[in-house]
Amino acid sequence: MSFLKSMRKPIAGLVIVALCVFSIGWAPAQAAMVSTDEILKQNKQNLDRERLTILLDRSEVQKQLKAWGVKSQEAKQWIDNLTDREIAEIVNRLDQMPAGGSATGILVGGALLVFFVLLATDILGYTDVFPFVKGK
Repeated sequence: MSFLKSMRKPIAGLVIVALCVFSIGWAPAQAAMVSTDEILKQNKQNLDRERLTILLDRSEVQKQLKAWGVKSQEAKQWIDNLTDREIAEIVNRLDQMPAGGSATGILVGGALLVFFVLLATDILGYTDVFPFVKGK
C-alpha cells in the first residue's frame, strides 16, 4: 500500500503531461454548410477534367499529338496541372466548335429546301419545273 501512495504523484504528473501533449496536437473540428451550387461546381470541374482525359484517348487525337511530338502521358499530366478555370475555358471552346461529322445532313437539308421552294413556286404558277403539280 505504501508503494501505491509513493507512486501517486509521479503517475498523476505523467497523466497530466500526457493529457497536455495530446490535447495540444488536436485542432477543434470545424463544420460549415456546403451549398448545392458548390457541390455541383466541383462535380462539373471533375467531369470536365475527365472529359478532356477521355478526349486524349481517342485515336485521331493520339495521331495528332504524335505528329506534334507530344506523348499522350505528357498531355494527361498537362491536363492534371491545369487550374479549374483553364479546364472550364477549354471545355467551353470545345463545346463551341463544330462537330467533325460529315456534311450529309447539310446537303440533304439544302436539297429539301430547294425542292420545297421550287414546289411552292410551281404551285403558285411562277415556274414550271415539276409536271406532277398541275396534273398534266
